[in-house]
Amino acid sequence: MLKKENIVLNQTAGSKEDVIRQAGQLLVDQGSVEPAYIDSMLAREEVVSTFMGNGLAIPHGTDEGKTSVIESGLSLIQVPGGVDFDGNEAKVILGIAGKENEHLDMLQKIAVLFSDEDNAERVINASSADEIISLFENEDI
Repeated sequence: MLKKENIVLNQTAGSKEDVIRQAGQLLVDQGSVEPAYIDSMLAREEVVSTFMGNGLAIPHGTDEGKTSVIESGLSLIQVPGGVDFDGNEAKVILGIAGKENEHLDMLQKIAVLFSDEDNAERVINASSADEIISLFENEDI
């Protein structure tokens, strides 16, 4: 589900809102969501931080935002210098949109991948989209 064109490496982000918009725009560009989904992602972040630990944040839309999902999709933005997510430093921002409940399975596999600090560091320090994709394929994401 994670495609090379949906991975952006070595980015800098002024704020979590900026990087969430960027992750959402990648989902729009790949045809997974309508532009309104980005607002839904920002609304979710106002309610609860999507920072998950080990440098990972998984911004996603609210339940109401599901009407803007066309098909399930992922986007990944690597921010080696980190971006502040409510006092936590996120270095990998994984935008996610799930049709029906497909995203729950994706979230579980992502959680398994990032629960291992070594795997998280490999994604944070990856120098190519292919390297990231191979890590995700090992978890069948």
